[in-house]
Amino acid sequence: MKVNINNLVSISEANQNFSKVARLVDENGAAVILKNNVPRYVLIEYGQLIGGETMDDEEVGEVAKKVLSKHMKAFEELAK
Repeated sequence: MKVNINNLVSISEANQNFSKVARLVDENGAAVILKNNVPRYVLIEYGQLIGGETMDDEEVGEVAKKVLSKHMKAFEELAK
């Protein structure tokens, strides 16, 4: 994940002005909340979270083919 320096917000600012942080997420897609000047939390839109967890059948098939071809000898041994 690339972090835009404009998306960084201190935890105290996020606590005092959450609507500003939410607006930042609406405009830029994400906000990184800092605690003690270290990135600690990422706030994203709910749609991005749900969209990132699902794969279509073609993607699953491609991953399965890669795993099978990479570990074919092990699968052949297990099949004996």
